[in-house]
Amino acid sequence: MPIARSHGFKISYEVSGDGPLLVLHPGMFQTGASWRAAGYTEVLEATHTVIAIDPLGLGASDGPHDAAAYALERRVASVTAVLDEVGAERAAFWGYSMGGLTALGMAIHAPERCTRLVVGAWDPIEGFASGVAHALHHFGLPSDTDVFALLTQSAHADPAQAAVIDAGDPAAFRANFEAFSREGELASRLGSAAVPMLMYSGTEDPWHDPLRQFAERAGAGFFSVPGANHLAGWKRAGDVLPHVRPFLGGS
Repeated sequence: MPIARSHGFKISYEVSGDGPLLVLHPGMFQTGASWRAAGYTEVLEATHTVIAIDPLGLGASDGPHDAAAYALERRVASVTAVLDEVGAERAAFWGYSMGGLTALGMAIHAPERCTRLVVGAWDPIEGFASGVAHALHHFGLPSDTDVFALLTQSAHADPAQAAVIDAGDPAAFRANFEAFSREGELASRLGSAAVPMLMYSGTEDPWHDPLRQFAERAGAGFFSVPGANHLAGWKRAGDVLPHVRPFLGGS
């Protein structure tokens, strides 16, 4: 896999297809290859040059153990380092979950590098905290629950994510989690973003309503994936792509 370097760390990525540039950024316990496995890449590469990134701490990218390495501005720097490596000034960007957080970070820290943004399943109003509150209430767990352990256990029930977890570095995973779980309200910093945005979430995802509310206030596009929770909102590519492809300029 080709690599870029950001703040001294290796960022791996794959390039396929032909056409306008589109960067795909997955969520936690996923890699760039997860987009292909879920049925996205093959469709998108028919109309775009697709760059699928292994985020820092995942896949073939480096996995530092310091949470500071995964700060939002550093996540954005990883993406812009890949763009620099391929010689691209700008690209469309699509991220889901942790990748959705990174998409919002692109709008804040590097809007000049984006042609348009697709933001899947992240709460720009309260950040990760709203998902934690929902999970603890749903499972009847105390406030001092180790949320990282709960998240890892839940993700391991999905075979695709289990493979990433089993092949990865637990200390890097925890550092990554510690960083994104601290990311709170971003909405006020996004008010002046000039990049066209499309947002979406499953209706059973706790981040659905906050994301929809923000999209309405910001004048961004929004669509729902009916009956989908957080994982299903990712897996149901057949329901998502018909909304996203026209926004990206695909047929």
